[in-house]
Amino acid sequence: MGMLGAIMEHPEELYPLVKLKMAAARIEKQIPAEEHWAFSYTMLQRVSRSFALVIQQLGPQLRNAVCIFYLVLRALDTVEDDTSIPSEIKVPILESFYRHIYDRDWHFSCGTKDYKVLMDKFHLVSTAFLELGQSYQEAIEDITRRMGAGMAKFICKEVETIDDYDEYCHYVAGLVGLGLSKLFHASGSEDLASDSLSNSMGLFLQKTNIIRDYLEDINEIPKSRMFWPREIWSKYADKLEDFKYEENFVQSVQCLNDMVTNALMHAEDCLLYMSALKGLAIFRFCAIPQIMAIGTLALCYNNVEVFKGVVKMRRGLVARVIDQTNDMSDVYGSFYEFSSLLQSKIDEKDPNAALTLKRVEAIKKACASSGLLNKRKIHFCESKSRFSSVLVMVVLLLPILLALLLIKL
Repeated sequence: MGMLGAIMEHPEELYPLVKLKMAAARIEKQIPAEEHWAFSYTMLQRVSRSFALVIQQLGPQLRNAVCIFYLVLRALDTVEDDTSIPSEIKVPILESFYRHIYDRDWHFSCGTKDYKVLMDKFHLVSTAFLELGQSYQEAIEDITRRMGAGMAKFICKEVETIDDYDEYCHYVAGLVGLGLSKLFHASGSEDLASDSLSNSMGLFLQKTNIIRDYLEDINEIPKSRMFWPREIWSKYADKLEDFKYEENFVQSVQCLNDMVTNALMHAEDCLLYMSALKGLAIFRFCAIPQIMAIGTLALCYNNVEVFKGVVKMRRGLVARVIDQTNDMSDVYGSFYEFSSLLQSKIDEKDPNAALTLKRVEAIKKACASSGLLNKRKIHFCESKSRFSSVLVMVVLLLPILLALLLIKL
């Protein structure tokens, strides 16, 4: 569906889209003057436009620390993902990466497109890192060291069991959750969250990405790297790549549902983590990606399109999440609604239907028991008829407002 069709069907999303576009334009005008900081914030926009938006609401010192933390780990991930690098070269780089962030001259050419630029000029990220406060530097170094060691371990190890899957996701994403909790605490804004809850925040996002990106990952050239655990997928096929072929789509969807059900186990921990946050800026920074994750899982569940292309939340809905997520009533409401959407798609004949239903009902119960569902101000799954008057206004204002959306977010 094109932009015009999406807006006509969901007119309530037009205003948030315009606001998001204007916010993106403002960010581009607020790039710092110093070369190393200008490079860091410019690269952040290029490698993750959505992250560049949500990070802006953080205070200046914490924002700088989170920006550099993200770029350091993105660079580490670029080394891990580059399948053209021989293992005997890649593993030592991953294991020693935490030392390179202190070296103003170090860089390593790998990756493609914007990621190659990041790696070629990584010394500018290191320069910015060295201007952070010591507590921020120590937290970033610790997580980079642990993540690099974990990535190196899985260069030579396949994801066979569900325990392997959880361990890999811990290294590449759970540790991000731990690191962010340390940065929040170092800023003086938040209590230090438990490692367990911090880990779940990362795993929920990572598992969602692994599920959503099946087709892109399996078709990667020169060689795919897949992280769906054999313990799950081998129940449905002899080879992981079999799922992309039409004749196997029944089994493909059953495996997909199994993977989604596995990811849902982390949702309640995520709700607990977010409910303990004190500051609005950090809360929004954490809550927006989590809502997008539960929304994406609801879209992917029982959806064969995962094996044909990209399944993701439409831009207008993402804009609404970014614009209208402000407190836990919004989070509970979103998790409840998207869980209900997922529940409506459960086929009782699916091999994991009972377990999926159990986990969805547990999420909905956690949301309902908060007592905040009736206080939420937004609904992401509203009926279209409610917006008939808005639709008339949209038709009248469409030529003006669409001009602001010509460039993709």
